[in-house]
Amino acid sequence: MAAPAVPAELTPTELVRRSLTRGGGDTKGVVFRTLLQFALAVTVFVLLVLLVDVISGAMSVLTTRFDTFMSAGLRSQPDEAGVFQGLRGSFWIAVGVVVLTFPIGVGAAIYLEEYAKNSRLSRFIDLNIRNLAGVPSVVYGILGLTILVGTLERATGGRTTISGVITIAILVLPIVIITAAEAIRAVPDSLREAGYGVGATRWEVVRSHVLPYAAPGIFTGTVLSLARALGEAAPLILVGAVTGRLASDAGMLDLGQLTDRFTAMPIVITEWASQPDSDFRALTSAAIVVLLAVVLVANTGAILLRNHYEKKRVR
Repeated sequence: MAAPAVPAELTPTELVRRSLTRGGGDTKGVVFRTLLQFALAVTVFVLLVLLVDVISGAMSVLTTRFDTFMSAGLRSQPDEAGVFQGLRGSFWIAVGVVVLTFPIGVGAAIYLEEYAKNSRLSRFIDLNIRNLAGVPSVVYGILGLTILVGTLERATGGRTTISGVITIAILVLPIVIITAAEAIRAVPDSLREAGYGVGATRWEVVRSHVLPYAAPGIFTGTVLSLARALGEAAPLILVGAVTGRLASDAGMLDLGQLTDRFTAMPIVITEWASQPDSDFRALTSAAIVVLLAVVLVANTGAILLRNHYEKKRVR
């Protein structure tokens, strides 16, 4: 019996699809795709509703007293309160993630993927790093309260900015290690072998070939870790973040702030949201908008770096 004629205009992809579905329609695939599209639509709808609600609630503050809201500190009167002290604390937390977590996490990932042997010890370390990524943030807060605050009590007073920065840096460290390790693991072995074939050392291969190829994935992990670091409240409360008025008037870049009491944007939002006064609701929405803007700016920087390395990799 002769095989059915195949139209000449069909692409190879369409030919493979027809052979898999025996000429019929892929009903299950269509249903699954529809469910995925529905889930995406629901997610986007909920996100848009939340954004519209928050932005509409914040407009009364951002349009009438944006300058004073951004420059004022914590106050008991809603018409005098601002987010400067919270922004300052969140700024130092972001600096801690970039300065402490990023180099340590990427270095650990390089060692585990490029230098460590596939032994029981390395597998045990990798397993524990992945387990630490799922530990609740409040546990890291207890760790910071027990170790950091107690250790730094005599030197800096304990409940200071540096305690909060180190606690958050430790919190997001497993995320950076895991994402960086996965990005390095995805580098083709042929790229390493080509480097070794022309006489390059292991470090030269890692520096000039592996890291540039894995950079987009590493920066993606940095985006995720930075976003989580800027949104955590529970660990900061445990290590001594101020929830009421904060007397410090230090500038944004004043290093003396590292040894002083502190607060951060998530703490400010949590505190204002708990106030019964309706005026604080508008302040809460405005603070959420400011925090979203800060996270988007930080993420944009990491995304631009990721795209830069992706273009270089394509070339």
